[in-house]
Parts: sequence; C-alpha cells; structure tokens
Amino acid sequence: MMKHIIVIVLTTTLISCSTTSNETIAAEPKYKADVPANLITPDSVNTTLLGELTFSDGMPSEQTVRKSYDFLDTTRATQAFLKGLPAVSIHSMLEGLKQGGAQPGDLMLWDNLMDARSLLLSPNTTTPYAFAEINLKDGPMVLKLPPRLLGAVDNAYFLHISDVGITGPDKGKGGQYLFIGPDYKGDIPGGYHVVYSKTYRHWLFMRTFFKNNNIAESIRGLKEHFQLYPLARADNPPKQNIINASGKKINTIHPNNIEFFDELNAVVQYEPANAFKPEHVGLFASIGIKKGQKYSPDVRMKKILTDAAAIANATARSITFQPRSEHVYFYPGQRRWYSPLAGGSSSFMKGDALMLDDRIMFHYYATGITPAMAIRIIGKGSAYALTAHDAQGKYLDGSKTYSVTLPSGIPAKDFWSLMVYDNQTRSILETNQKAGGIDGNAKNLQTNDDGSVTIYFGPLAPIGNENNWVQTMPNKGFNVLLRLYGPLESWFDKTWMPGDFELSK
Repeated sequence: MMKHIIVIVLTTTLISCSTTSNETIAAEPKYKADVPANLITPDSVNTTLLGELTFSDGMPSEQTVRKSYDFLDTTRATQAFLKGLPAVSIHSMLEGLKQGGAQPGDLMLWDNLMDARSLLLSPNTTTPYAFAEINLKDGPMVLKLPPRLLGAVDNAYFLHISDVGITGPDKGKGGQYLFIGPDYKGDIPGGYHVVYSKTYRHWLFMRTFFKNNNIAESIRGLKEHFQLYPLARADNPPKQNIINASGKKINTIHPNNIEFFDELNAVVQYEPANAFKPEHVGLFASIGIKKGQKYSPDVRMKKILTDAAAIANATARSITFQPRSEHVYFYPGQRRWYSPLAGGSSSFMKGDALMLDDRIMFHYYATGITPAMAIRIIGKGSAYALTAHDAQGKYLDGSKTYSVTLPSGIPAKDFWSLMVYDNQTRSILETNQKAGGIDGNAKNLQTNDDGSVTIYFGPLAPIGNENNWVQTMPNKGFNVLLRLYGPLESWFDKTWMPGDFELSK
C-alpha cells in the first residue's frame, strides 16, 4: 500500500514540473527586441542564378552551403580574371617576345613594320615599333636612347612608370635612364633620369618617327645608339642584341580559358609579395594562387576556374564590343566611335572613382598604357577611337563593303591611320594586305573635292577607289581603330567628327 502511494506522488510531481516547464517555454520571452522582417532569413528563397536556397531557422542546408561556396569561388575566380587581366596581359607580352628569340635586355625591332603574322593586341603597321623587357630582379638597369623616339615603360601590373623620348624626361633629345627595382639598396649614380618600380618585370615599347617614308633612316639611330644593360656593367656595357621581329610568328596575347590562371600564378610567383594591392593578393589567394605555394586546383576547382574564365571572357567581350557606359562614346547618339580613354584619363579615373569597365576594356583590347595616349595638349600625344559597328549599330561584317569618311581638316598634326583588327584576337586581320589598314601617308591616297577622305572596307577593291581600300574577309567580323597622332583642337572640342561605317550598295 505504501509503495503505491509513493509512486503516485512521484508521478504527479513529474507531471506538474513538465507542465510548468512547457508553459514557461511557450510564453513570450521576457527580453524581446522588435526584429525587422528584413533581418529574417526565410526557410526557402528562390534566386535567378542559384535556384532555391533552403534554411532551417536561418541555418543553411547542405545543398545551400554547396551552392553558396560554388558561387563564391566562381565569382572570385571571375574577378581574379578581370582584375588580373593587366598582369597576365603584360606577362603574355613578355613571354611572346621570348618566342621571337628576345631575352630580357634584348631589343625586338619590327624593322620592316608589323603584319598579321605576329599576334599583338591592336598593333599599328604605319611606323617601326621596338619592344624590350626591362628586368630588375638582379639589380638596376641602364637605358640609353637616341633622339626622335616616343615610348613608355609599364610595370608587371601594366601600370605606367615612365614615358621615354618625346613625352618623357629627355623630351625627345635622347638620354640615359636608370630603372631601380624594389630590392636595390646601393648607391644611385648621377647623370640619369631615375625611375623606381615595385615590380621586377617591365615592358618598354617605342616607335620611331621617319621623314619622307624613309623607314631605314628612322631606325638607323635606334640600332646604333640604343643600349639596355645592368648598372653593374656600366663600365663595360655588353654589345646590344637586336632582333628583327618582322615576319615572326609569335603570340603575345593572353589566354581566354583556364590557362589564364596558370599565367596569373606565374606572375604572382615571380614578382615580390607586395607588388600588388592587398585586395588583389587576397583575391588571387582565395582561388589558390598564392606566392610561395604550389598552385594545384582539384577537380572541383578546375571546373569552377573553367566556368569563371568563360564568364570573364564573355564579360570582357561584352564590355569591349557593346559598352553600356555612355561616357566612353565620343559622340553619344551621333556616332558609333568610342574608347576607354574617352574620359581623358589613362588611369581610368573619373573624379574619385576608378572606372572598372574602362580598365577591363582597355586591357582586353589594347596594350601599352601611358598618359600620352589620353593627354589633352594640342599637337601632343595621340588619340584613339574604336568602332565595331556600322551606322545602324550592327557588327561589322567582312563579307560586306563599307565606306567611312573622314571630314576635311583631319585633326592630326603628325598623321592619322585606320587599322582593321580580328574580333577574336584583337590583332591585325589576316588578309592579303600586309598593312592591315591605311594612313594619311599612304601613296596615291585619293582626297575628295571638299578635302575629306573616304576609305572603303570590304573583301574586294571598289573600282576606281583601289588606293583608298582596306581588305576584309568574307564570313569574318572585324573592328577598326582610328588613330590621330598629335591631335588638334577640333578633336578635343568635337567640332570634327569621323563618319560612321556606311554599308555600300
């Protein structure tokens, strides 16, 4: 009897305790905030890119975690491509020079001008060009230049560090430069234009000026007086090695697939750890590219990098050939000509903002950055305008024939040129014409009665206008770059406007 009583009492006590506990939990918390609805993560969210994302009281499901990390890694890899584009582009340039037999310190000279056999981003065939790698890893380098040159030096992230020649400290009179890298601690001798850099590898690009189309005369001084050698050998400089690059089949253009990241890793491993912005270093590291560590993406990451390269390439092409920013157009609503330098800044700054799309467009399409490309001084530097469309906004088609008219008073103190480029490579279009374009110095160039010049683009020469014809290829798209060397006031105030590409009937 006593045993049963005890059991009943205990059971009653447990029930009482349980009831009290449940009532306490069910009640409103004593300490309670007014939580806005926008802080709460729903149990299910539908997104355009990732589909349904599911949660349990804000905690992501395994599937949502996987989708999130895949998306994060893909976006970071895409940004690594777009932000690493300048570094990989100059890396590809310098490696391409090696394909032609040029080692750091050698001068690669297009003695007989450029043509479509060399793959280069938007090159020009109207004047002789010369390139060299200035490598500061083993110490400072001395550069000696003759007069009448125009050029610049960019570092391993394609940042401009100095002009040389006409727009440089020597003012086109020739002179001696001393390039000093990040590791040098020694004395700096006098008698040089001293240039400091945070990176090891640099690209020197130059063009010579010639009179009366005498190319041989214009490059003779370069061959005889150009020198690039280590400061350590200043007392006994080595003989300058000069390589004629004309006709060489080399590739200086970066990959657009997963191999892009191999080249980005090569840059990161070679250059000093602090050569790039911490944000970029962290971005590259987030996808497995970190100085001093082996770059070895697993199967999952290789797939992500493959997708990211494809997305980034599509993005760069969209920005380059269908720009959505009105400020890159020289004549919005009137002409199709545009440029990432239209804002007048080679640093791609607009006020306090860096124009990210402008930088992407430039480095995807072109090469060689210098303030002289965007300088607003009458008769100095150069101006560039690009189009990939006809007057109706359609992509240019090599199967068709177009005409474009440059009104009289073409605003170029030195000369002008129109170059045709392949949409795929952004290099000279492969045709039977070596020049791949035409310029104001062309022989027998026909001028209209009003002083304007009409140029024809098509697969066949128009009868009677053969001297004003640039060849294109059937079933092959193309784009065109207008250059004005020594642009004049009417270019800057936009009172002179080049015509659009008009479809010939």
